[in-house]
Amino acid sequence: MSGAIAVFGASGHTGRFVVAELLRRGLKPLLVGRDEAKLIAAGFHGGGIENRVATFDDPASLERALAGAAAVINCAGPFLDTAEPLVTAALRARVYYLDVTAEQASALSTFERFDAPARERGIVVLPAMGFYGGLGDLLATAALGDWTSAEEICLATALSSWRPTEGTRRTGERNTAPRLALIDGQLRPLGTGRTRSWSFPEPFGEQDVVELPLSETIAIARHLRVVDLHTYINVAPLRDLDDPATPPPTAADERGRSEQTFLVDATVRSGTATRRARVRGRDIYAVTAPLVVEAAQRILDGVGAGGGVFAAGELFDAPNFLRALGPEHLIFVDDAGYGPLQV
Repeated sequence: MSGAIAVFGASGHTGRFVVAELLRRGLKPLLVGRDEAKLIAAGFHGGGIENRVATFDDPASLERALAGAAAVINCAGPFLDTAEPLVTAALRARVYYLDVTAEQASALSTFERFDAPARERGIVVLPAMGFYGGLGDLLATAALGDWTSAEEICLATALSSWRPTEGTRRTGERNTAPRLALIDGQLRPLGTGRTRSWSFPEPFGEQDVVELPLSETIAIARHLRVVDLHTYINVAPLRDLDDPATPPPTAADERGRSEQTFLVDATVRSGTATRRARVRGRDIYAVTAPLVVEAAQRILDGVGAGGGVFAAGELFDAPNFLRALGPEHLIFVDDAGYGPLQV
């Protein structure tokens, strides 16, 4: 399928990274947003780049915005408000749909409501293809390897800091749904997440972490046979997130990335055997761009033929996908010894 890749929310912080990644790969972006002035101010001009305005309460405007596109990447949260109308428009226009939601309720709704219609139309729908969601799912899938099931998967994320975007803050205010965890093989409300200590590689070292399930829980539950899934994040960056005085991220290199670094550590246990995989990199917002664009490019190349709603680890060869992003965007290491553990 040929055509442009529409980016909804192209003027936002993550959306600008996505547009830049499309251009870097020689793909044609189509910039879509709710405010034309913001699209113009985003600074992408020339080369036939087109701006289109659409709103989520106007289905006809969404369909017009997708005309001529092969795929759409939704970067406009809160996804509880934007995913449903845009998936609906994409299916009507027969356009592949991807988003980068961390919101469990949005991802779960997309899986439950749109799988059958997506299969009927032969359209791939891929929610939660960002740092939160797709990355954890791919890492857990890579760690599982050729095992068909596991008793326990733990995903622990360490961030050096967290300067939230305006969109992150807005989504947090909107997203009041109870958090779901995978407990005894079922998605159930978590309640209060437990706090424990986690030993990360340097420079993070020993960290206090708290259980905080996001959209990767929904994705993993979709396709992996696991009894219990625990997802943790270190406590320090959550204090940044909770502080209204914490400023938004600022560019610290020529690519616009902030100074924030991250490490995600996956352990998979089956009986007494354990497998492990890790990724590390820089700037959770910036790394979302190569994740979702790599996914879009693979879908356009024919992965997922037949259509449906998929999780990242279900759709792609997880180790191959993670290795494809290294070493520029991610350093990936698993029990097979791929890549350096220390960066």
